[in-house]
Amino acid sequence: MSTLTARLARCVLVLCVLLAAAGCGGGPGRQRVTIMIPWSGDEFQAFYSVLRSFEDDTGIEVDVQVTRALTQQLDAAVAAGAPPDLAMLPSVGAIYRYAGGAAGRGGKLRPLQVPTGAYLEPFRGLTEVRGEVYAVPVKVDVKSLVWFDPTVTGRPSPTAPGKPGTWCLGLESGPTSGWPGADWIADILLAQNGVDAYQKWLSGTLHWNSPPLRKAWTTWRNLVGTSVKDAAVRNFGEAASGMTATPRRCSQAHGALSAMGFRAGRSHDYVPSSSTHRLEVSADFVGMFTDDNPSAEAFIEYLAGTEAQQSWVNQGEGSAFSADSKVTHYDDAVQRRIAGMLRPGSGYTLCFGAADAMTPDVSAAFYRAVLDYATDGTEDPTPLLGDLDEVQNKLGDSPVPADKLCAKLTS
Repeated sequence: MSTLTARLARCVLVLCVLLAAAGCGGGPGRQRVTIMIPWSGDEFQAFYSVLRSFEDDTGIEVDVQVTRALTQQLDAAVAAGAPPDLAMLPSVGAIYRYAGGAAGRGGKLRPLQVPTGAYLEPFRGLTEVRGEVYAVPVKVDVKSLVWFDPTVTGRPSPTAPGKPGTWCLGLESGPTSGWPGADWIADILLAQNGVDAYQKWLSGTLHWNSPPLRKAWTTWRNLVGTSVKDAAVRNFGEAASGMTATPRRCSQAHGALSAMGFRAGRSHDYVPSSSTHRLEVSADFVGMFTDDNPSAEAFIEYLAGTEAQQSWVNQGEGSAFSADSKVTHYDDAVQRRIAGMLRPGSGYTLCFGAADAMTPDVSAAFYRAVLDYATDGTEDPTPLLGDLDEVQNKLGDSPVPADKLCAKLTS
C-alpha cells in the first residue's frame, strides 16, 4: 500500500502534473508511462489491479496521476506542452476536440494502431475521427437504470419508476456537479421523444428551449419531488449510500452501476428507467498524447485487449462492463443482465450520454443549469433553457456526428 500511496501523492495538482510529465524522460524505448485518470475507491482499485498485471508482465513502470478535475488538469498540461502519455478522456466530445475535430487542425491526440473490430456499437463508431482510431473504450456502463432494494420496496415499474420524495438524489460531484440530473433529463428526453429528437438536440436542430426539452426538465423535477431539496449540495455517492444506511434515508436511485457505490446482486436490483427499450450509455476512453514512447503504446494496447478487460470487469465490486464483444464472463448475475443489454440481439437501442457527446464547455453549462433548476424554487425551466441556447449558439453543437450516437441492437 505504501507504493500506491506514493504514486497517488505524486500528481494531484496541475503543478504536480507538469513536474511528473517533465520528469519522465523522453525519447524512444523508455520504460515508463504516465496516465491521468479520474477514478477513486473501487473503480481505482479495479484499474490498479490491471495496471499491476501489466507492470509484472512487462517490467514497464506506470505512473498514475489521479484527479477529480481531469478536464481542467489535462487542458492545463496539454496547453503547457507537458501532457501525460495517456489519459482517460471524460467524454467523446473531448476525443473530437483533442483530435482536432473534423478538419484535424491542432490535434493533440495521436492516432492509435489498435484493432477495434471486436468492439460493440455505438462504442466502436465513437473511437474514430476522420477514419482513424484516436481512443478506445476501456470500460462502459448503462445510465438508464433505477436501483432498488427488493427486501425494502417492491419492484418498480418501468412505466412508473418511482414516487416523488423517495429518491436518493445528490447532484454535488466536485467540478462536474450537476451531472446526475443532466443524465436523468437526457434519459427522459430519449424515452419520451425517441432517437430522432435526441440526435436533433445534440446536432443543434432541436433547441434547448423547445417543448420536448422543457417537458423533459419538468418531468424530472416532478418525478424527484421533495428529494430535490438540498440535492445541489448533497454528494452523489453519499446520496446513493442512503439506500444502505441504517435507517434507510431513501429507497431508489437513478444511474449507472459504477456510480452507485454498492455491488449489484448483493442486496440491490434494477429496472430500466423506461419501458421504451431505449438506453443511455457511457464509456471511459483512453487516448495517447505523446510520441515516441513504445511503452505507452504497449500499455494502451494492453488496456484495449480482451484479457485485461475480462480481468477488469470482475475486479473489486464488479461494477464495470466491457465494450469488447469477446468479454463474456461476468461473476455477478445482475452484472450479467446489464452486460446482456449491451450485446447484439438484445432489442435495445443504445444512445451515448448526451452531456458526454457535447463540447466540454456546453456540458459544463448544462450541469450548472441543473444545479440552478434544483435550487431556484420554480418548476419553469424556460429562462435556463434560453440561456443554454445562447451558450450552444456561441460554443457550437456536439462535434460528434449524429449518426454515431445511437445503435439499435435488433433482436
